[in-house]
Amino acid sequence: MLTGKTAIITGGNSGLGFETIKELIAQNAQVILAVRNIEKGNLARKKLLKLHDSAQIIVMSLDLANLESIRLFVEQFKKSFHTLDLLINNAGIMAPPFGKTADGFELQFGSNHLGHFALTAMLLPVLEKTPNSRIVTVSSRAHSRGSIDFDNLDGAKGYQAKKFYNQSKLANLYFALELDKRLKDHDFQTISIACHPGVSATNILKLGNREIPAFFKKIANLFLQPPHMGALASIYAATEPGLTGGEYIGPLGQFQRKGYPAIGTPHNNTNNPEISRKLWRVSEQLTGISFSFIKN
Repeated sequence: MLTGKTAIITGGNSGLGFETIKELIAQNAQVILAVRNIEKGNLARKKLLKLHDSAQIIVMSLDLANLESIRLFVEQFKKSFHTLDLLINNAGIMAPPFGKTADGFELQFGSNHLGHFALTAMLLPVLEKTPNSRIVTVSSRAHSRGSIDFDNLDGAKGYQAKKFYNQSKLANLYFALELDKRLKDHDFQTISIACHPGVSATNILKLGNREIPAFFKKIANLFLQPPHMGALASIYAATEPGLTGGEYIGPLGQFQRKGYPAIGTPHNNTNNPEISRKLWRVSEQLTGISFSFIKN
């Protein structure tokens, strides 16, 4: 049970995040639903309260495509909370038309990776003061098809929506694993874990900003697992007592597409320590935000 525990989950108003919150509140956790759209967040909260009328769910505004929004979110959180047991970096956008964040980053890399990088850095002092705290970052099987193009992170030299999505999900995985290494190197008790949902039928399956046609959804659902199954990897990463940090959690079924979660192995394109360290440096430079590994 998670009684007395506080969790932040990004993008929890629908899909995998919503299903993850269902389980967290079923285990009596207090959940901060960090969302860009407050109206949608409040609607999700109402739905969740119908399942658990005594659940503690707080909706807070957070736009991962805006560094100032991230700073304001963290400031507001720290005013009311002095501990944080779980940070679940769940929110993600998939293959939109070319766009930029408020700070000029390519939209997918900026939101999926840099936004969570900055959020985690700002919340680390609170996490570290909380015994047995965890950071869970949701990646994707798409990381296996990704590469980090340091010469074109902003898309100025050309943009392919799926290619940039794969890059952002690879960056998520590099970040989660590098973060755990650095936490251990500095004797921090907080751990970082990566996970992926397999291939799940969520509202991230769109053509740009448009919903895919209904008949395509029916066909897709034959091969995809429902959101409540996809969310099991996040739940496992957040709650399984035997994890020590640095694990990669995902479905156990064929090709890691479906099934119940277990510890898996990332694609070997995540095994380059030079790229991992460079991505960290570049992320700090772009966001202007560094991790403090000095204990308070």
